[in-house]
Amino acid sequence: MTQPISKEAIEQLFIGARSHNGWRDQTVPDALLSQLYDMLKQGPTSNNCCPARFVFVRSNAGKQQLLPALKGHNGEKMLQAPVTAIVAFDTRFFEYLPELFPIYDAGAPYRDNPQGAHVAALRNSSLQGAYLMLAARALGLDCGPMSGFDNALVDATFFADGRWKSNFLCSLGYGDQSKLRPAGPRLSFAQACRLA
Repeated sequence: MTQPISKEAIEQLFIGARSHNGWRDQTVPDALLSQLYDMLKQGPTSNNCCPARFVFVRSNAGKQQLLPALKGHNGEKMLQAPVTAIVAFDTRFFEYLPELFPIYDAGAPYRDNPQGAHVAALRNSSLQGAYLMLAARALGLDCGPMSGFDNALVDATFFADGRWKSNFLCSLGYGDQSKLRPAGPRLSFAQACRLA
């Protein structure tokens, strides 16, 4: 992979992409969600640990379960979206490492180290959540990531056994361009970067 992708692809994935708050009434098929996962799972994680777990909330019953945990206008945005993904992580992700990374015992540092496992799971599931957004955009979907919610309530509602924990939410679908706010500024290279 030595060739840059097209300018059109860069525009779709990054430059022209926006975080959406309003959605068109257009269904996202389950087959597309499966394709989305098959793409995002290829993104790299530490020792291929793949701790992210995803709940695609798309039914009215599922949305009503999720609604009490959302803050402010996020509830309205979630109800309107065709799908809202709960990006979560498996606190015992390391149990899969013999299958995912059989080169050596990569799970050993985490088995008796819940804090270390939490840090690795949070970091790598955040990466996988970003891969979800890039894969969604590549497939023609728009994204609306959200962090304004009660994690404990989401976990109690969807992950009662305590093994999975929520990280963030991301609505998926076909955005309503008329509901976009003006794009916010970004920091310049000089403000955000150093060369060493």
